[in-house]
Amino acid sequence: MHPTRSRHANLSRRSFLKRTAAASVGPLLVTRGVLGQNAPSTTLAIGVIGTGGRGRSHISSGLAKLEGTRVVAVCDVNAEDRNRARQIADEINGDASCAAFEDFRELLARPDVDAVTIAVPDHWHALIAVAAARAGKHLYAEKPFAYSISEGQAIVDAVKSHGVVFQHGTQQRSDAKYWQACMLVRNGYLGTLNTVRVGSPFGLQGGSSAEVPVPAGLNYDFWLGPAPFKPYTDGRCHGDGGVGWYHIRDYSGGWVTAWGSHDVDIAHWGMGADDTGPIEVSGTAEFATNGVYDTAWKWHFDLAYANGVKIVYASENENPHGVKFEGSEGWIFVKRGFIDAEPKSLLDKKLDAEKIQLLRADNHMLNFLDAIRTGGPVTAPVDAAHRSTAACHLCNIAARTGRKIAWDPAKQQVAGDDEANAMLARPMRAPWTLQT
Repeated sequence: MHPTRSRHANLSRRSFLKRTAAASVGPLLVTRGVLGQNAPSTTLAIGVIGTGGRGRSHISSGLAKLEGTRVVAVCDVNAEDRNRARQIADEINGDASCAAFEDFRELLARPDVDAVTIAVPDHWHALIAVAAARAGKHLYAEKPFAYSISEGQAIVDAVKSHGVVFQHGTQQRSDAKYWQACMLVRNGYLGTLNTVRVGSPFGLQGGSSAEVPVPAGLNYDFWLGPAPFKPYTDGRCHGDGGVGWYHIRDYSGGWVTAWGSHDVDIAHWGMGADDTGPIEVSGTAEFATNGVYDTAWKWHFDLAYANGVKIVYASENENPHGVKFEGSEGWIFVKRGFIDAEPKSLLDKKLDAEKIQLLRADNHMLNFLDAIRTGGPVTAPVDAAHRSTAACHLCNIAARTGRKIAWDPAKQQVAGDDEANAMLARPMRAPWTLQT
């Protein structure tokens, strides 16, 4: 079986299987079923996995504002971060009941946890998301979707196999301006759509390469997890205000995937490409060479789709940060907090009665929780998450191979290119593995 088509993905850790046996063989937590110890009409118990800045914001500025939720457990390999998160949860809960774990498997083994949010480095996404789905936990997972295309497919398979709700943390889909732009495009107000220009900030260069002692309270070996062992440096984990790891290939695809999973995702939403992908990807990138950062910091990619639409995805030296849809009768540009169009009259269109209606959600986290309670749709579903992030991975593959990638969106394979196909997956450091 090809690695991108696996139907089941398992952690090869006997201790984890023993701890989660009850959750795995019992009734799954489906959208209309019983939710742990809490009925859907009462309180959803949430576990937060990854309690850096983004994970803590899930508690303080996300879940804290929503009634009917309670953060009952937090998890992080950094003791300082998890203790801060537990303190925030306890202050919101008004007691000292929030549990804190270093190992995500212990949190997932708790039968009272209905759903988890995941905000960890990319190289951990698939291992944790697949384990959470197998344990029957609904998932709100931060972007980008997965470290590789193969690992992304493993998440898709696990979510569908175990019937859990999944929301991708691409919150731009719950922003009124992005919804407006994509509604106008999908309902034909630009005429024939031909090009979508996506712009991203430059990637970072540098990152301290000086080996230093591992900070007290950080389980660095666990932080590395499936990634190759490398000596600890400040730039490797927490450089540049906590985003240094994004720019190291062992852990991420750089801004190409991190920002692309936001803005290429909006391009796909407007194009109606949530269930497909490009058929050809080509382009070039300049890779950082100083310090520990080694992902692309500047790039230009052309992505061709079967319907004739082309995405031009480039760093901000070429395309302004945002998404510009260009058609035979006008254009629309949208970014956070801003939308513009030509002709300007497009912005005055009333869209409530249009033939195509995209899901409109004003609060991304609330949309996720409502989907758990009611069985309704999420605005950033698992297939869309996989397809948009996969398109970004193909950009990195095209840059690293130095040639055009001929992609089959249905088979999720590169035609006639063994080297490129080998980049769809990556080996994991023992004992971590996703098995087909």
